[in-house]
Amino acid sequence: MTRSNHSHQRRPERPDLPERLSIGRIVGAHGVRGTVKLRIWTHFPERIPELDHVYLDEEPTPRRLLRAQLVGDMALLQIEGISTRNDAEALRGTVVRIDRSQAAPLGEDEYYHFEILGLRVVDETGNDLGTVVEILETGANDVYVVQQPDGSELLLPAIRSVILEVDLERQRLVVRPPQYYGEE
Repeated sequence: MTRSNHSHQRRPERPDLPERLSIGRIVGAHGVRGTVKLRIWTHFPERIPELDHVYLDEEPTPRRLLRAQLVGDMALLQIEGISTRNDAEALRGTVVRIDRSQAAPLGEDEYYHFEILGLRVVDETGNDLGTVVEILETGANDVYVVQQPDGSELLLPAIRSVILEVDLERQRLVVRPPQYYGEE
């Protein structure tokens, strides 16, 4: 998740947005009854015990989540159809996903990474600066990695003084890059 400064707007329905969001990866078994250990990726781990169902990798049909317990940066999950330690171990490396509709609602000026990645980046005067290709989570604030037209990278901190507008309808970020390389 990332934050920026813009007036709140309705999120447009885009067919290219993922239908399912990844919440973590199974890293092994816990016990002998099919419980799996999930390394949590989501910024909202407290919602995991409230989930009704999950998807394993690209499975088209969801599985009921029978039980979920948070333990530090991990979750212990009992998933429908997984009843032995061998079943659980066989899922090592599997990504667990949820329907986008189950995702935590975001506040004003908050965005999921998948909404920011791929946006065109322009400065205040409309000059093309490139495309957001990666988001670095630094702790203090996210940093957007922008691939510039000449192939170089521009790093933009996701702070209000730099990210002026997130326009999902027009698929662009309007930014005021900080002065760099001693330029004034």
